[in-house]
Amino acid sequence: MNPLVPPGVYTPQEDTTLLAEALAEEPLPPGSDVLDVGTGTGALALYAARRGMRVTAVDVSWRAVGAARVNAWMSGLRLRILHGNLFDRVRDRTFDLILANPPYVPAPEGDPEPRGTARAWDAGHDGRLVLDRICREAPALLRPGGVLLTVHSALSGPERTLELLRAAGLKSSVTRRRRIAFGPVLREREGWLRERGLLSATEDKEELVVVRAELPV
Repeated sequence: MNPLVPPGVYTPQEDTTLLAEALAEEPLPPGSDVLDVGTGTGALALYAARRGMRVTAVDVSWRAVGAARVNAWMSGLRLRILHGNLFDRVRDRTFDLILANPPYVPAPEGDPEPRGTARAWDAGHDGRLVLDRICREAPALLRPGGVLLTVHSALSGPERTLELLRAAGLKSSVTRRRRIAFGPVLREREGWLRERGLLSATEDKEELVVVRAELPV
């Protein structure tokens, strides 16, 4: 079933697929507690729920929350779907798995807090406006042996993601990579990205990465 995607909600794309592939490789038993932060349409949350996991999904956008609830209802799957900013609504809980597909596209200088639809992709001058918060705050919500899976662009500094997660005591590595054609946002910012040195003069594809971080038992 194709998910309902109302205006202003991020349409599942290659990054969603890449994260779903990484999720499929996690040997979690039914009943495991999963958090999907920045759930959008709920695509990843529903994928986890189909495996029998107990899923909590969170998004800062009321439109996304509504879309995820409708998609869960149409799928006949039970999710706990909350409106909130990242981990604010779940700080009293811990999880076996946390999924995160945050905004990660570097944006020219301007409003430090993206608004409207742009919240789904704009992530500050270095693309890490949300990523850094996830790296700092997610470890406290993992159970021993718990896993964080996050996807983002190589333009947004995977080395920094690994550095922050390892500093928090997590065993971390890049487990998947995929090169894809530029989407509309990157095509629009191509010149600016080349000027900043984030893209070479001949580079015509974006690399996506999945970072897997595990809290030791």
